[in-house]
Amino acid sequence: MPLFNKENGVLNVVKQKNFPLERELQQLVENNLEEIFNCKFVASEFYTGSIHSGRIDTIAISEDNNPVIIEYKKEESSSLLNQSLYYLSWLEDHKGDFQIAVNNQLGYIDIDWSNIRVICIAPGYKKYDLHAVKVMNKSIELWKYKNFENGMFNLEEIFINKENNKCKDKVIRIDEKEKETPVWTYERIADKLGSINLKEAFQNIRDYTINLSEEVEEVPKKHYVAYKIAKNFTSLECQKKRIIINLKLTVNELEKWKEVGRDVTNIGHYSSGNFQFYITEGKDLEIAEELIKISFENVGG
Repeated sequence: MPLFNKENGVLNVVKQKNFPLERELQQLVENNLEEIFNCKFVASEFYTGSIHSGRIDTIAISEDNNPVIIEYKKEESSSLLNQSLYYLSWLEDHKGDFQIAVNNQLGYIDIDWSNIRVICIAPGYKKYDLHAVKVMNKSIELWKYKNFENGMFNLEEIFINKENNKCKDKVIRIDEKEKETPVWTYERIADKLGSINLKEAFQNIRDYTINLSEEVEEVPKKHYVAYKIAKNFTSLECQKKRIIINLKLTVNELEKWKEVGRDVTNIGHYSSGNFQFYITEGKDLEIAEELIKISFENVGG
């Protein structure tokens, strides 16, 4: 569907235009990484060394401290997917180089290597590429951009391999001994709750959040379960006597809802968000649902 300008009841099509240089697309995204993907910028044109002889367009850290690779093309090209897979393979074998880059730019961050995000941005994708990402077991995200003459810019999610992000228990070899390494699921998080009522509340909130959109992705972590589209819009943290809901509200919304929750803009806490709402025994779930819907809309849902 084209984009229209409305003027005096008349609709005029807004024409698309491409970037003269690919670098302009890259700089636009890098300058707005937190707004678009809620990621922290680490480096641009990151050199992979003389042996691999390549440069990753953008490396970053996600809000869940996962490594992020971003590759761009201003024209439709299958080489975008091939380059991204090449750099993903390199990064899996060069975690120390990435950690040093993060330390230099952001200070020390405990990187979560359980999921490396690879984001591809292009004006379109060939059917062969769409088929390829569907059958490969990699966290590849395909995003389609549109750049308009009136200054508007649109990013649309084409494909995210959510199946690869589902958490399962796995066994890895450490010091030549096999040990189970727990990978968190929402059931593990919910087990921290101390009553059946709270567990039922958790399930109700979870169902409501997932059903907001087909694009909602559930990402269990060690201390919480995050819910995201392009970026996290809420997370559920479970303690014995309460559920902590982290949300993203505007300044005006923080003022409006201050009587029912807590502004954590300048307070350290798990996950992202600037407002917390608590579910305890007998707490009204309708308030939680309303706040989650607001936070969802605030990140573009």
